[in-house]
This record gives sequence, C-alpha cells and structure tokens, in this order.
Amino acid sequence: MCRRATSHDTHHRQSAEFLPQSAADILERVAFGEACQMRILLAEDEHALGEWLSKALESSGFQVEWVDDGRVAEVLLAEGRYDAFVLDLGLPGRGGRDVLRRLRLHDRHLPVLILTARDSVAERVGALNEGADDFLAKPFALAELEARLSALIRRSVGQDRTIYRCGPLEFDSETRQFKLHDELLYLTPREAVLLATLIEHSKQPVAKKQLLRRVFDDKDDVMIEAVEVVVHRLRKRLEKTGVQIVTRRGLGYALEEG
Repeated sequence: MCRRATSHDTHHRQSAEFLPQSAADILERVAFGEACQMRILLAEDEHALGEWLSKALESSGFQVEWVDDGRVAEVLLAEGRYDAFVLDLGLPGRGGRDVLRRLRLHDRHLPVLILTARDSVAERVGALNEGADDFLAKPFALAELEARLSALIRRSVGQDRTIYRCGPLEFDSETRQFKLHDELLYLTPREAVLLATLIEHSKQPVAKKQLLRRVFDDKDDVMIEAVEVVVHRLRKRLEKTGVQIVTRRGLGYALEEG
C-alpha cells in the first residue's frame, strides 16, 4: 500500500561562519517564537520592495540585512552569520541562480528561500534542484513569507524529513528525487511535479484542475487536456513497474501499487 514514512534528519552545519550560535540554541529560540534573534540576509534589487520588506520583517522581530547586488550578497555570505537567506533571481552584478550555485558548491546548508516574479514550473524546479529550500512567487503575502522563513529555520536545525512511498516508488521531500526499485527515476519538471503531487496524496484521488494549477504556470493558457498528456507520459514510464496511475471517474487521478 502507499504510505508516508518519516525519519529524523538533523543537519550538521560544517561552516561556522553561517551560525552564530549552536543549532540547539537556534532551535530553542524558534520553538519559543523569538524571531527577533533570527538574522535574515535579503537580496532584492527592487528598492521599494526591499525597503518595505526589510521594515516589515523587522517589525515582526527579524533582524534583516538588505542588499541589492549579487556580488555584495556573496561577500556578506562569506563574512556574515545568518539564519536564512531570501534571494531574488534577477539581481545585478551576479544573478540569483549563480549566487545560489556558488553557495551550494561550498556545501553551505544555509536555508535559502527564492523570492521572484519568475514563476514558471521550469524556474521553480531548476532553483530547487540547484539547492533552494523554498520558492515564493511575487506578489506574495507577508504572513506566508514569515511562516515559510520560520519553517525553513526550524528544518535547518533538525526537523522530520518525509519519505513518501508507493510500492517500489519512493519520493524524498527534501531532495525532491524519485527512486524506482532503488534506482533514480529521471523525469521532466512537469512530470516530477505531477507525480510528487500524486504520491504526496497517497491513494487519494487528485482532481485534474488541482493538478493543472500545480503543474502548469498560471500565466500559461493551457487546457485541462494538458494534464492528460503528462499523465499519459508518466503511465508509459511506470508501465510494468509495480506502481500505476489510475483514473477515478469524476474525482481525478490516484497513485496505487500495480
């Protein structure tokens, strides 16, 4: 049967310059809601947004350092100590994707939240695969950003990691990778988003309209039949593997053991 399993996955940060206190100390502060001690590096080149967001986060108790250039962000990352990094992709000097890649090359475990107007599925999947921990599209609600930041910081110092399984298929919620019969399963970005949505819902059917919103950019003028095309491709990939996508008439699609 399809099921969800959890395992504790504590991240040990090897680079001291990114942590001013011990992980246990940070976890204790987050648990008690003391966001005032959480240091956030914000890299955003829209000055009106950067100024507003800095003040808004500070009014909620975060300590914010705001920069508007990718190269300056890299200098501060190397010299400063932060609990999370909010990164816009369209930065001057050095683009956000380059900053992220170079950060992860040094095996940094600093939580990174991408904040950008580039909200295509390919952009989201690419940023997540390159090491981003979360992705929030503009425009956004401040309350959601604050909640996501707090969740990222909690996870960075030790949080349950979720492994979803359905028969021989396994999905790691942290790495966003699939394994089929213990071997990596390589999918297109849209196939990956759709299959992740199905396995996260276990055997419960997911409506086509919900899949359409998850898989395709809201700005794309696509018909509901586009979901059927992606499902067809996935069915071909999963053929005779022991797991299958079934149609629940009037309800949508569900993932089950074959």
